[in-house]
Amino acid sequence: MPDLILRKQALMTEEIFHEGGPVADTPLRRAAMISVIENPFAGRYEPEIAGFMDTLKPLGEAMARRLVAALGGDPKAVQGYGKGAIVGAAGELEHGALWHVPGGWAMREVLGDAMAIVPSTKKVGGPGTRLDVPVTHINAAYVRSHFDAMEVGLNDAPRAGELALVLVMTTGARIHARVGGLRAEDIEGRDGLR
Repeated sequence: MPDLILRKQALMTEEIFHEGGPVADTPLRRAAMISVIENPFAGRYEPEIAGFMDTLKPLGEAMARRLVAALGGDPKAVQGYGKGAIVGAAGELEHGALWHVPGGWAMREVLGDAMAIVPSTKKVGGPGTRLDVPVTHINAAYVRSHFDAMEVGLNDAPRAGELALVLVMTTGARIHARVGGLRAEDIEGRDGLR
């Protein structure tokens, strides 16, 4: 498999204090990290690409650790997560799917006991493309208060032969979440759903 060639990284954080209602006692913190790498399969059809996922695992783990640090350093403070990829125009959507396993594995590895599937999105686009990365609760995908998304993108990425790989973590529910459903404190924690 080809080596990983990293061009740049960006780390973004947000603190949300209110959404038009009262100021929250504790702000919601969200963080996203983007790594822009060379797409080793750009410009051609390559039938065997799955082995590159192993090459991506150390990158995913390093990104997940940086996200936890950006959110205060305690993995137990993280309640939501998601991942995504933007494939440059010389690539194909399947190249973004290479991020599913290493991105999800990395966050679970760093967070310790996360049980829910890591939601994901991907698209093909050029420099400046924005991606809405879906977020759900780390232990129960049906916790409605944690259904969220974080928009990410970089003005100069991905170039045609690149991949922009994204991880997102959050510290809690949407500010002013009040549409019912399973509550985080009621998670049974058996199947990653409820």
